Amino acid sequence: MTDIDPAELASLTDLAAWAEDRLPELTEDACTAIVARMPFYRSGAVVSIADLRRSVGHNLRFLVGAIRAPLAPLELDAPRDTGRRRAQQSAPLPEVLQAYRISFATLWDALLAQARATGDKAATEALLSAASLIWQVTDEHALAVTEAYRAATAELILARQQRRAALVEALLTGQPGPDGGPWEAASLLGLPPDGQLIVVAAETRGLAAESLPGIERRLSERGVVSGWRLTPAMQLGLIAVAAEQEALVLSVLSDGVGARTGVSPTYSRLADTPRALQLARTAMAALPIGHAEVRRFDPSPLAALIAIDPNEGRRIAEAVLGPVLALPADDRSLLLDTLHQYLNHDGSAEHAARVLHCHPNTVRYRLRRLQELTDRTLSDPHDAAELASAWYAVQLTPATPAPGRRS
Repeated sequence: MTDIDPAELASLTDLAAWAEDRLPELTEDACTAIVARMPFYRSGAVVSIADLRRSVGHNLRFLVGAIRAPLAPLELDAPRDTGRRRAQQSAPLPEVLQAYRISFATLWDALLAQARATGDKAATEALLSAASLIWQVTDEHALAVTEAYRAATAELILARQQRRAALVEALLTGQPGPDGGPWEAASLLGLPPDGQLIVVAAETRGLAAESLPGIERRLSERGVVSGWRLTPAMQLGLIAVAAEQEALVLSVLSDGVGARTGVSPTYSRLADTPRALQLARTAMAALPIGHAEVRRFDPSPLAALIAIDPNEGRRIAEAVLGPVLALPADDRSLLLDTLHQYLNHDGSAEHAARVLHCHPNTVRYRLRRLQELTDRTLSDPHDAAELASAWYAVQLTPATPAPGRRS
């Protein structure tokens, strides 16, 4: 403004004073132009007309003040307030900035028209000479709107993430807050009230470092609702799965998994979420340390029963399968795999042989050897139950040196 002579500067100050006296009219003109040109503001669904009028009025007042005293420090409270409010209302930033530009254009046109109407050549010259500075002021105001909007948006996103994490924690621990039970927490997370659920427990790759980065977004892109919580050592998730989505969810979890990850069986009662978490963690712990893989917990009720007390599981494994566990690794895995397939295929040596790619007599030979080592027979229901329990215990207790075939 140093190139404007004192007369022009005085005329510019007079123009600003004129605008200040007519701020209500200018505000109404700007609001009318915004509503006419922008459908987003026309409905008033997100930003009411009263709110728009208030915001436009405040911003015009600050702009007029900057024109009246161009060398004074800029006041940016109004644009910052606008940016924060619109972010909280989820108004799109491009629309917010366009409305701001329309407001300033309305003010500029009014100032120029007034300068010409008065016939004051100095006022017109001053306004035109100061145009670059005035537009700079407008840009700085728009930048303040943008920065405040983005900062408020980041705060809102963080707050939503923290709240979702707290809701997930409430369901995983079975201890919802004082204002609602598990159904309320599930509803706030967007989980369907009558759907099937699974819990995921994944080790972090480092201290509080996600091993399933972007997993909530990746699932959401495929129409799957989930909620997640990150702790220093674990990334925990609660996922709603329809029957036809189970394979898809497991595929998404496996894609780029960075650490041991356990998945619970599906369940429907929200009250069972803490138990599902225990099963997911058990499935995770059964994987070799440092092995990045997704493992689904066996849906068998017997497996779940064994998982309740890992120490008891180890005792059962040693008591029933001790001689088998003492064999060399290859022999041990061969016998345990054969037992697993035999139990999983209706106690049929023929069916188990097809899966194991061997002759049924080979299956029978291996089973006889296992029965001799354990002093138990598969034809006795009680012995068969003990062998099945011990097999599950081997799979679910990582301290037991039996890699075998995982369920």
